[in-house]
Amino acid sequence: MAFAAVVVLGYLLGSCPWGYWLVRLVRHEDIRSVGSGNIGATNVWRTYGRRLGIPVVLLDTLKGFVPALVATLFVSPPHLAGICAGAAAMLGHWRPLYLRFAKGGKMVATCGGVFFGVAVFVALTAGAVWIVTFLLFRYASLASIVAGISLPVMAAVYGYPPPVILFGAAAAVAILYLHRANLRRLRAGTEHRFRLRRTASA
Repeated sequence: MAFAAVVVLGYLLGSCPWGYWLVRLVRHEDIRSVGSGNIGATNVWRTYGRRLGIPVVLLDTLKGFVPALVATLFVSPPHLAGICAGAAAMLGHWRPLYLRFAKGGKMVATCGGVFFGVAVFVALTAGAVWIVTFLLFRYASLASIVAGISLPVMAAVYGYPPPVILFGAAAAVAILYLHRANLRRLRAGTEHRFRLRRTASA
């Protein structure tokens, strides 16, 4: 019963479309109609700047972290419970209940939050990989892809149990799939480099 409860909690928290809600609240606009149309933190930051981008990053991370940590601490088996609750949060972020299952975000920040809840050293290392890749190339999509690929590798290196390694591999595949359009643009040389500051008004 507790296992099912944390999975449901994960999906409900993951379904909170913070990028959509905050832009609606502050700018009275629909984030889905500007920029890439994605409700995730990258599009919010690129379109409206860090004043909205940073809160969305933090909230999208927390909605993966909270159910994963709660499940890991209070439900058995801990790693499996944390992974399932976190996976449910990622699913909610991708297809949010509160947006009637419309297309959501690409799960990167939420996935990072899940790993902070179940495998903190993997999360810290993947976060460092993301930052280094981003600073070198200025492509948020490339940084997300490389960090995603590092998840199962780092889980194995740090000696986490098989469920964490398998979850890392599944998360990497999901991130690659959701960034397939970005991969095509990267190959074609048409992907936009990310700017920390907006160059034009939304």
